[in-house]
Amino acid sequence: MPDSTALIARLRRIAAGTAMLQATSASPDGWLKRGLARGQLHEIYAVQAEDGASGAGFGIATALAARALPLFWLRTEAAEQAQGRPHAGGLAELGLGADSLVLGILPDESALLRASADAARCAGLGTLLVETVGPARGLDLTATRRLMLAAEGSGVTVLSLRVAATPAPSAAATRWSVRAAPSRALEADAPGVPAFDVECLRRRGGPAGESWRVEWDRDAKSFRGAPVSGAGLSVAADRTVAHHPAAPVRRSG
Repeated sequence: MPDSTALIARLRRIAAGTAMLQATSASPDGWLKRGLARGQLHEIYAVQAEDGASGAGFGIATALAARALPLFWLRTEAAEQAQGRPHAGGLAELGLGADSLVLGILPDESALLRASADAARCAGLGTLLVETVGPARGLDLTATRRLMLAAEGSGVTVLSLRVAATPAPSAAATRWSVRAAPSRALEADAPGVPAFDVECLRRRGGPAGESWRVEWDRDAKSFRGAPVSGAGLSVAADRTVAHHPAAPVRRSG
């Protein structure tokens, strides 16, 4: 068959992704060091609107852990208004440099889906982060299947960040629920590193339902397990800057 080579390559990517996912069955160690499987579609649900920034931070951290850069972050104008503009200082604290990020702001969900479908086929990207707020009914089984096929063909990791949304059927390889968690204070009561409560809601080829509290180590570019107690730390985006004049970003649509 003329396309047998492509088929074999796709099967190998799926097998590699499944092997990585199986490592999460007992502990998060399988993805703490390497991030989520590349060339796949993964969903991150921040069920509460106030956890949207933590969901974005978790997604960015997985891209850094997998060394899957540059990162192309697509969101709608409504998402930016609801969640606030990404804060450059916060992104730097996660370890994401300005030269590794392109931010695209689209007028509506339809434009977002069109741009996402195109970007997912761009092999020059490491990670595509697609942020939506609310139901986002356009991200149905058909749309997510297209994103998955594009990711498998290009090798780009696609992260669908769903804020204030209820999990729905999709073609994603994994589905995660993410909430902000209190961090442990450092010496002299200094604020600790970002911490997340994460639960694997679904994963292809294996059981789900595991949950962990993890911390993000910016220097090691890796997650690590964390105890369930500590001082509070907000890793939310700086909402106040949403009312300031727009900073220069590359816009799409």
